[in-house]
Amino acid sequence: MKLTIESKLNSNQNISVPRFGLGVWKSKPKECYEAVRYALEIGYRHIDTAAIYGNEADVGLAIKDSGIPREEIFLVTKLWNADQGYDASLKAIDVSLKKLGTDYIDMYLIHFPVTGKRIDSFRGLQKIKEDGKTKSIGVSNFMVSHLQELLGNTDIIPAMNQVEYHPFLQDLELKKYCEANGIIFEAYSPLAHGQKLEDPRVTDLARKYNKSNAQILIRWSLQDGNAVIPKSKSKNRIKENSDIFDFEIEASDMNLISTWNEGFRTCWDPTSTP
Repeated sequence: MKLTIESKLNSNQNISVPRFGLGVWKSKPKECYEAVRYALEIGYRHIDTAAIYGNEADVGLAIKDSGIPREEIFLVTKLWNADQGYDASLKAIDVSLKKLGTDYIDMYLIHFPVTGKRIDSFRGLQKIKEDGKTKSIGVSNFMVSHLQELLGNTDIIPAMNQVEYHPFLQDLELKKYCEANGIIFEAYSPLAHGQKLEDPRVTDLARKYNKSNAQILIRWSLQDGNAVIPKSKSKNRIKENSDIFDFEIEASDMNLISTWNEGFRTCWDPTSTP
């Protein structure tokens, strides 16, 4: 499967999403700025942040200082839980745009399926898209039940669903539902926050392909058909994470990795949210 750092997935909202990007969760302001600047310098073109991360301003400044035309960078941010609801979402996007120093977002996501507010929030996102403040809209941490509710109550299908996904947490029902409805499936925490990085099965494959354990996990997720946004603030790891386009995991090993699912969740659990 030929993949490059420029590989993209087409969304149901007529926008192409770079399949590989940089996440900046828990990156403090100065280190976030340096991480984004370096990532852009070596070829990353997909940057994922969120209002709750507290680093939108640093992401925006790094993009500006990079000298790369804004239209060449796919920028994602997210509507936080405290700002959910129709009117609140319309105000929240303006705050994010000001911090990011840009006139538009490429993808605006609802960060979490807050009960009683997510439908109105998504309607707010529709208005934001109509106003040209974002090119596309989507969701994060939505399970099948949340998506079914959303699709039954709105006029537009989310372009993306961003969820925790890695070999040790594979929600195949959710993935198949997204794919069946043209929703890009994006994996955050593809390294399971490092908690499974030294799994001997990963190490065996890393030796076989002469790659790092992290590179095996990221490459698996890309070949699995997902968009992937590994997070790092280290230049060495940002570079290492991107050096995954010069090899391909064999089909037999892809199938082997797909048997590792154990429901191992490292972030919040939306499965019990009604």
